[in-house]
Formats: sequence, structure tokens, C-alpha cells
Amino acid sequence: MKYSILTTAALLISGAAWAQGTLEDYNRAYGLREKYSPKSVYYSNVNPQWIEGTDCFWYIRNTPEGEEYVKVDASEKKRALLFDSNKLSASLAASTSKEIDPMQLPIRGCRVSQSLDTLRFVFEGKRWCFDITHNKLTEEGNLPAPGPQRHWMERDDEKEGAPVTSPDGKYVAFIKNDNVCVRNIKTGEEKQLSQDGTMANYYSSYIYWSPDSKYVASCRIRPTEKRYVYYVESSPADQLQPKLHKQEYAKPGDELPFKVPCIFGVEDGKRLIPSTELFSRQYELYGPMWNNDSKGITFEYNERGHKVYRVLEMSVTDGSVRPLIEEQEEKYVNYPRIYRYYLNDGKRIIWSSERDNYNHLYLYDRATASPINQITKGEWYVREVQYVDEANQQIYFSANGVNKDEDPYLIHYYRIGFDGKGMKELTPEEGMHKAWYSSDHKYLVDVYSKVDQAPVAVLRNAENGKVMMELEKADISKLTANGWKAPEVFAAKGRDGKTDMWGIVYRPSNFDASKKYPVIEYIYSGPGDQYVPKTFSPFNGYMSAIAELGFIVVQVDGMTTSFRSKEFEEVCYKNLKDSGLADHIAWLKALAQKYPYIDLDRVGIFGCSAGGQEALNAVLLHPEFYKAAYSACGCHDNRMDKIWWNELWMGYPIDDSYKACSNVENAHLLSRPLMLVVGELDDNVDPASTMQVVNALIKANKDFELVVIPGAHHTMGEAFGEHKRYDFFVRHLMGVNPPAWSEVKTGNQ
Repeated sequence: MKYSILTTAALLISGAAWAQGTLEDYNRAYGLREKYSPKSVYYSNVNPQWIEGTDCFWYIRNTPEGEEYVKVDASEKKRALLFDSNKLSASLAASTSKEIDPMQLPIRGCRVSQSLDTLRFVFEGKRWCFDITHNKLTEEGNLPAPGPQRHWMERDDEKEGAPVTSPDGKYVAFIKNDNVCVRNIKTGEEKQLSQDGTMANYYSSYIYWSPDSKYVASCRIRPTEKRYVYYVESSPADQLQPKLHKQEYAKPGDELPFKVPCIFGVEDGKRLIPSTELFSRQYELYGPMWNNDSKGITFEYNERGHKVYRVLEMSVTDGSVRPLIEEQEEKYVNYPRIYRYYLNDGKRIIWSSERDNYNHLYLYDRATASPINQITKGEWYVREVQYVDEANQQIYFSANGVNKDEDPYLIHYYRIGFDGKGMKELTPEEGMHKAWYSSDHKYLVDVYSKVDQAPVAVLRNAENGKVMMELEKADISKLTANGWKAPEVFAAKGRDGKTDMWGIVYRPSNFDASKKYPVIEYIYSGPGDQYVPKTFSPFNGYMSAIAELGFIVVQVDGMTTSFRSKEFEEVCYKNLKDSGLADHIAWLKALAQKYPYIDLDRVGIFGCSAGGQEALNAVLLHPEFYKAAYSACGCHDNRMDKIWWNELWMGYPIDDSYKACSNVENAHLLSRPLMLVVGELDDNVDPASTMQVVNALIKANKDFELVVIPGAHHTMGEAFGEHKRYDFFVRHLMGVNPPAWSEVKTGNQ
């Protein structure tokens, strides 16, 4: 531990020399959110709402005088006020006895009629209708009380589906005593179609009629015992005594239900129970969906371990099952990324796959169960399909990485033919684009920006991308007058010495290149997405303020993250502890080589959730580089975390790779300052994940700090944790004592 003592001494000397982390720095940091408020940016945040069945849309225009509701007629290329805000605010104030600012109307969720003569919105728990033509406001009643919401971790047992009427209106299908039944609507006669449904192997209440009304399909489900996580809420607001909460929570390795799609003839009593050979190792089975010709059903099979994914078709003639599409991968099929579109001709399927190392679209022939052609191709990524124009055989989609001379993560919008020809870029300007199409897909509103480029909003022709009308160009003059400076976009080679890693750099507003600055990395890495911001924002909640204390704050996307290539992401497989940190370190070394004021002897790291796991990974496995870590609500042991995330990236069955990636198993390696944070009601990552790290650290006789936030769910630490995070890094990277909390103007008192 000799190097730790020397490092601490160096920190004390450097921190005292530059006087960073002072009370003045803290007060400036806490004041930054208001100083760099989005309200300081005018003509920004355009969020168009197309009015169904028209060429018109409306949006809120943020002007120096306040908000304006404007409508745009795309065909006429004209903009006008949607309504008289003074008259609406006066009517609303009179009806509610509340003072309403006409330039800050609380009606963002309003719906505008096709004729543009009325708008409906919700305010103060009531529905309202405003007649624009006659300036008349009408109260339309109270909002209904919200019903119970299923938590996203809860499995749908498929027992609550309503009875379903046949397309011809003659029958209604339903579940009775765990079996599929139908009732003749005219005579009231009931018929039980299935005979083998039991409590332990019941039929799903989600019943699907064939288009010709001759058959119904339902899945027979063999359920499994569920796992639950328990939480003690120590300080509930409505009672003195603690509360015990129980939440369904499946974890890696748990048993899962088994489904078998079955078909039943309504008149002839035919029962088709298929062989399960092609879907025998289920993670999940999706569907079924009837084919348009009523000759079969289509369903999708996701194999446990995610190495195989199949689209299957079951014949209504004999119950045989055949594959239409099959994905097989050595590591994993990235099933959440799959796009599928079943064409109305009943003969073809548009399907996305990463089989050539990038996410691309393929056109499949159902009859031959093989691709007709690859639609998109190249070293770039299809991100989303917005619209499939079957009549004109065109696909409208977004992608990143097509333009090789810019940041590869920037999204643009395109159009291409089913045959893969005639690809047209609709949003050519450099930037991160977001588009909203009109209902007939003749027009699109395009808003684009970069972290260092203010937003621009335009109306385009959706066929060729031509700009028809400029809508808004953000005005950031007030923001820059307040001292705002854009973060720097920085790219440098990663661990392989050839692949660029892209990140951003925040500096304090009083930055002085003659000083030496410690570095803090904000991390959220790993598969499933790309995390470094790409759009304009005046204030980054995790990075802007903490930089003001006297830090260089960075974030970078390294290997294990998404949207560069499958190979780039798959570094994560059975290896989530990698966290891309080797790339981050190489990137930071390149940054320090360019900027001598960066002190790589003082690098800290923080993150939440997967980022919490990764921040702790950093100091456990790379203590020579990362000198302090703040870890919030980390999924520290992938055996303890949610099933879908961990089995997708870590595989099934559970093996020693889970143990090797566990911060609990590696806790004894701690040699750097650590602050662990957890919300006692974290319903995303089991709080026991953090407490098991705590237990392992105590057993290993390690010094660390623990912050438990009563009543908090999945959190970076809320306001209390934010202040603790500031102090933690000031103390351990600057080597100075933070100012007393009573003296800091946090705005939270």
C-alpha cells in the first residue's frame, strides 16, 4: 500500500496549491442548473404533434416573451397561432379560480381536432375542451381514477384476458375451468374445445380467432413458481411503523413458464397440439398470430440462453411446425433489437438481423423460408423503421454510421426500396436527427442538433428530404452570456489502437489551462445502447455541476456498448466486468496527451445501476488508474439481478463467468476510496446486491463509506447523495476538506 500513501500526500499538496473545491465553487456548482436552464434557450425543444388525417401539426414555440402554441399547414407552408392564449388563460382562470400565465399555459398534452377548431386537455385532474373558433371553455368531467398498474418485473400469467368475439360475430371464445370454450351468441350454447387444461397446465385467456372464424388459437401454459424480493420501507410518510413490500423478481437461472400454441376447430372439434421439438428450450414464446389466409399461425421462439431465435409457422391442416426464419449466434441473438414486419400479402416478412456484424434489414419469402434479398447493407446500423409503404415498396428508417466523415453515432433518416435499391438520405445535415412523419408520410418535421450545436427544426418533403420550411433555430445568446460553453466532443483510439472511441469533455466555467485538474468519469457502459449524449443540452445533470468544483468531467462509449458493430458490443459476453474500461483508459490517456492540464494521477469514477457496477469494477480491477469510486445502486453480482438483462449478456446456464464478474467475489481487491449508495426501495436492482458487497468488504477488513437513502428507489443518490458525491471526490481527488454543509447554498433547503 506504499503507493497509496504517496498518492494521498501528492493530492494534499496539489489541492492546497490550486484551492479547488471551495465554498465559492460549491455555490457556483449548485447555481448552475438555474443559470443554464433550458428556459435560457429560445426557439428550442420543438416537439411537433401531427393532427391525424391532415397536413397540419402544432407545437409549442419557446419565445423570450413566453410560450406560443402555433399551427403549421405543411401543404401551404404557413404558420399561425393555434389559438388566442390570453382568452384561454382567462377562461381557465375563471373556471378554476387560479391565476394562469397566458404564456405558460399548463396544457402540453392537448389534442387538437382535425378541423383545428377545438382542443382538449387535462388540468387540475379534469378534462377540458376549448372551442377555438368561439373562445369557449367547457369542463368535460373528472379524470377516472387510475387502475392498478402491473410492475414491469411482474410476469403476465395471461389469465385476465376478456372474452373474444369471432370476426363473423357468431361466437365468443373464453376460458372456463382452465380450458378454451366458445359460446354461440344466438343460441347461448357452450362448447368446450380443449380437454387437457388444468391449474398446473392451463390455457391462456388471450385467445385468437382465425380470420375465417373457423378456428381459435391459444397457448397452453405450464407455470412455474415465482421468486420475490422483499423491501422494508423504514420511514413511510403515512405511518410510524415500517412497511414490508413484496415484488415479483425473476433472476438468472430461475425456472420459466413453458408455452405450447394450440389450434381448435370451432365446428368440427379438431384439436391440434404440436410437437415442441422446435421450441423446446424456451426463454419466451411470443404470439400466436393468425396468417391472413387462416391456414396457419405464426409465433416466435426465443431459446433460453439466446443463441437461437426462430419464427415458426404451425399448419392448421395437421399441426406441423416449420421454421420461417432462424437466427443462430455463437454468443447471443440480440433479440430486443429485432424488427419484424409481416407484409399484408401474407408471402413476405421484413426482418432485421445482426448476422453480418451490423443491424440490417432482410426481405424473407415465407414459402421458401429463405431471404429474397438483403435490403440494407454496409458498415452501419439500422436503428428504427418508422414506416413500411407496401404500396410503393418503400421502407422509411433511421440509421447511424452511414456518413463516414462524422461521429458514427449520429442518427439520420433514410428511404429505401424493398429490393435494396434507391436509398435516399432525407436528413443530410450533420447532427443527431429526430423526425416526426405526417400520417400520410408525405412530410416530416426534423429536429437536429449536436452537443455543441444548438437545435434546428425544419419541415421536409418525406420523399426527397428537401427542406420546405424552416421552423425554428434555437437562440442560445442568453445562455452564452451566462458563461455557458459547450462540452468538447473528443475521439481517440481504444484498446486495439485502431478503433475510435467517442466521448465528451466538460470543464468548469472558470477553467484555467495553467492549472492542473483532476478527472472524474461518469460511466454507464455495457450492451443495449450507446450512452454518451449526442444532442444539445444546456445542462447535463450528472456532469455540468460537478465540473464546476474544479474537475474535468468526461464520458466515453467504449467496447461492450452498442451501435458500432456486433463484434464491438460482444466484448461484453460473459464478461460484463470488462465495462469497456480498457478503452476508456486509452481514451483518457490520449486526452491527457493533448491537454497537459489533465492530471491522470487523480482520476475518479461514478455511476448508477450498471454504471454503479462498472464504477466499482474500475477501482477493484484497475486501481493503478482509477483512484476513487462512487457506486450507486449497482448490479454488483449478475446472479442477483433481473433475469432478462443478465442472461442475455452473461448466458445460460449460470456458470463461473457470473462469479468472475461479481463485485462481491472481487471485493477483497479494494485498495481505493469507495462510496456505496443504495435506495432502500430499489425496485430495479435488488438492494441486497449492494449489501452483499458491504458484507464482503467488512469480512475483508476494507474501509469504505455506505449511504442508504430511506424511501428511495433506483437512484444515483438524490439530492443528499449528490452532495455526498461532491464531497467524496473533493476530499479524495483534491485532498481538501469540503465546506460545511450549512454554508453551501444547495437550493434544497
